[in-house]
Amino acid sequence: MTKRVFLIVLDSFGIGYEPDADKFGDVGANTLASIAKDPGFAAPNMASLGLFNLDGVQCGAPVRPIAGSCVRLQEASNGKDTTIGHWEIAGVESERALPTYPDGFPPEVIEQYEKLTGRKVLCNKPYSGTEVLKDYGEEHMRTGALIVYTSADSVFQVAAHEEVVPLEQLYEYCQMARDMLKGEHGVGRVIARPFVGSCAADFKRTSNRHDYSLKPPAKTMLDYLKAAGKDVIGVGKIYDIFDGEGLTEKIRTSGNTDGIRVMLELADRDFEGLAFINLVDFDMIYGHRRNIPGYAAAASEFDRGLGALLKKLRPGDVVMITGDHGCDPGFTKTTDHTREYVPLLVAGPEVKKDNNLGTVLGFGAIGRTICTALGVKAKLDGQDLAAKIFD
Repeated sequence: MTKRVFLIVLDSFGIGYEPDADKFGDVGANTLASIAKDPGFAAPNMASLGLFNLDGVQCGAPVRPIAGSCVRLQEASNGKDTTIGHWEIAGVESERALPTYPDGFPPEVIEQYEKLTGRKVLCNKPYSGTEVLKDYGEEHMRTGALIVYTSADSVFQVAAHEEVVPLEQLYEYCQMARDMLKGEHGVGRVIARPFVGSCAADFKRTSNRHDYSLKPPAKTMLDYLKAAGKDVIGVGKIYDIFDGEGLTEKIRTSGNTDGIRVMLELADRDFEGLAFINLVDFDMIYGHRRNIPGYAAAASEFDRGLGALLKKLRPGDVVMITGDHGCDPGFTKTTDHTREYVPLLVAGPEVKKDNNLGTVLGFGAIGRTICTALGVKAKLDGQDLAAKIFD
């Protein structure tokens, strides 16, 4: 029987555009194909688990036989963002896309926020998180007004200098925004974006970012596992994505390298249940910034960590590697996420070998399969693949 599951989300690791990508403006996007061309890309461990054997993947060299089970997953929800992707992974599909604001937030939203905080708002446009500091940071320092901006994602971001707006106050302002943004304007995440520096030339964001997410609209895999007495350990931004729901422990990380370190430390730890790990740098640092070499190097770094993890597996352990959407660094029409299939690579002592399950609709197959593997009954969206994956 399965005792420990390591579910690792390579944030934005898509493997080719989906059939409905035209509705999202993403026809032609393929994150994996873009990074696989880079000379710095090397992923022998993911390849051994079937990454290049998956349906539709035409880059890289297929491996036969593969050392585990693999499947290509198609998103069932109406969206291509982190929140909806992770909710679906955890067994909750979303029919309604979360709201986005390509022209900025409407005046009534900004006016209400200014009244709540007692501070004026600067910017109110979709913006790069680094460029917005160059263009508005000095005015913020002079006036104390909050820099509010969005992106192609469903986010309300608030940037403030740590010496102008103390962290706890910024967090309070973001909680005000989270409480305010419900219903029609229920964005997926409100994000505190603190920064430091003396002028536009040296402003930089700090690691004190904090996300305030919507609560999932229904019980997820995490809730069912926690109720059954299992350990549910959220690593990286998992706590923020689920607003803490269903977790028994949270471990924050400073980026991919730190997340991989935590992943390997957890492999040496006794627990029974789920370690749910998000590696955000793929998306935040490389995907949105259309940095192919950086994305390729990050994938190679993870693959080396995966090799170390596979050597640490015990009887009853399962490793699952997937993505939550795409963010093709080679797709230059936008800097947005891309509507793509994602991989599911599964390894472990009791996992069937040389087992390619083709294509399955719904990321929820992950949550359903994990609950079954851990012996927990759950009512979730998605197909249960446990009988097809485990010996």
